[in-house]
Amino acid sequence: MRLPITAHTSRPWRIHEIAGDFHVEDVWELPTPGGPDDLALLVDQFANGEGDPVPSLLGRALFALRWKLGALFGWDKPADGLGGRVPTLRDRLPADLREGPTGPDLASVPFTSVYLTHDEWAAETANKTMHGVMHISWVPDGTGGYRGQMAVLVKPNGRLGSLYMLGIKPFRYLGVYPALIRSIGRQWREGASARRAGAA
Repeated sequence: MRLPITAHTSRPWRIHEIAGDFHVEDVWELPTPGGPDDLALLVDQFANGEGDPVPSLLGRALFALRWKLGALFGWDKPADGLGGRVPTLRDRLPADLREGPTGPDLASVPFTSVYLTHDEWAAETANKTMHGVMHISWVPDGTGGYRGQMAVLVKPNGRLGSLYMLGIKPFRYLGVYPALIRSIGRQWREGASARRAGAA
């Protein structure tokens, strides 16, 4: 379920002080019901790369096209990534976050962890078109429980980046995010079942 931008901006996340010059592109509710301390389980699920991170045929086709275009136009050269065209957001962290846990990098997609707290985790990626942040938070669900929430923050690289983000927007909504969120929910349910079986 897509949420209004205010579902992210109205909460006192630490990411606001670190990535205030980024645009909040999307906010999504994640089907991951749990308790108040379960963000670590969700982060572990992302880090382990269980399942296909792009589970739909359309989503895989779109990503394959994206990588081919990136190779053709030189969008994904290391010099245009983190530590090249843009410095990592870890350079902006206040002392308490810099000294705290970083969180895991992702093996299946090119995201590097920025920081991890009890209720939020941020990971970043960059290429010639943009500098992006995936922000995963853990929020009350209004019924006494908690769930995950994903926000996507973007800093386009000039006109090219703005046109790129505009061009891929309908494909993200139709082919990528819905399938990705269903996959996150399915993996969460499977993990919850395994944890219950292990505790029995």
